[in-house]
Amino acid sequence: MNAVHSDVLILGGGVVGLSCALALLRQGASVRVVDRGVPGCGASHGNCGTLTPSHAIPLTVPGMPWKALHWMLRRDAPLYVNPRPDWSRWHWLLGFARRCNWAFAQRAAIARAAILQRSWTLLPRILVEEGIDCEYAPTGNLYVYRDAHTLAEDRGEIEWLHRLGISAAAMDGTEVEAFEPALLPGVVGGILHADDAQLRPDRLVDGLARRVRERGGLIEPAAAIQDFHCIGQRVDRVLTSRGEFSGERVVMALGAWTPPIAARLDLKVPIQPGKGYSITMSRPDPCPRHALVLREPSVCVTAWDSGYRLGSTMEFSGYDERLNRTRLDALRRGARAYLRAPLGAELQEEWWGWRPMCVDEIPLIGPVRRWNNLLLATGHGMLGVSMSAATAELVASLVAGDKPVLDPAPYSPTRFANM
Repeated sequence: MNAVHSDVLILGGGVVGLSCALALLRQGASVRVVDRGVPGCGASHGNCGTLTPSHAIPLTVPGMPWKALHWMLRRDAPLYVNPRPDWSRWHWLLGFARRCNWAFAQRAAIARAAILQRSWTLLPRILVEEGIDCEYAPTGNLYVYRDAHTLAEDRGEIEWLHRLGISAAAMDGTEVEAFEPALLPGVVGGILHADDAQLRPDRLVDGLARRVRERGGLIEPAAAIQDFHCIGQRVDRVLTSRGEFSGERVVMALGAWTPPIAARLDLKVPIQPGKGYSITMSRPDPCPRHALVLREPSVCVTAWDSGYRLGSTMEFSGYDERLNRTRLDALRRGARAYLRAPLGAELQEEWWGWRPMCVDEIPLIGPVRRWNNLLLATGHGMLGVSMSAATAELVASLVAGDKPVLDPAPYSPTRFANM
């Protein structure tokens, strides 16, 4: 069977894959995107919808492994690790724990800050140039605290963010309650990340998919990857449930599905699926004016003109497809402790999705050693939307052989031995 050929074949139609497709089309390449579902049906659909340079500091800080072990005893904890035996998950967790030191966290923060800030610059421009309306609003992100000890710990990160060139400002409780009237009394303080922004992620991916098609790109939905045919050191063809496809370059942007698919190409990708949850509702009254992080329960609150979302939490349970209602209840309970009107009258969606959590908290972007026409664009963790525009720019530069704006070295998959 002859494979349908393109300059670039992109595996995965989430926000990263579609952003890469659009960037490549803008520089003149022919592009085809294949996805096992429909564009944006995975983690790109129901995430919190925030652009967060403020999240440059990685989870790999000292003390995180002990905190995770403590949280394992609570199924409603912000971070939950299923204790059932799973060698791949525990191998990943041990690798993560080994990286929880200040030296590594500093290096990771620099790499994360660079790609987050570049995306922060690029994405608003792309939205205007491509005519994508996704309710983008550069209104900042307010972390809200009801516990003085937690606030004191987090205030120590403000100087770190400033060294990375990222805005962060401490506020006392009175200032926070005046700044955001939707909050209940009892706030002890806050940290305002004025450079953060918000958007509606499902509308973003819909807009990206529309512009990919309008620019001549092709999207193949319901095309589950079944196998690969390789010749020498090249991925020659990708066999899917909708036929065979090929590309001069192949970009794997499969998010949390990267490890099992890449394993068919003898690649050991150090990613675990981290399940996140969200609840989408109609807007409550009063509705928050800004994106919020209710810090102690780790609940993110995003309000758009078209709706309202509670989200976050992290669950390491492998590829378990069950909706854990305990996690959803924790979102509601966290919102009730902080907000005058925590829930909207109309429930629109209860959702979960897998985030691609890379063991070192830095995305995997660029070519691999084993295959000379394969690039990865995955491992963005909770920051796929936030890092998508700069990831796409970097992939397009690497494909074209141009000098990238970002130094590609920190994101190279070849930093891992089996890549």
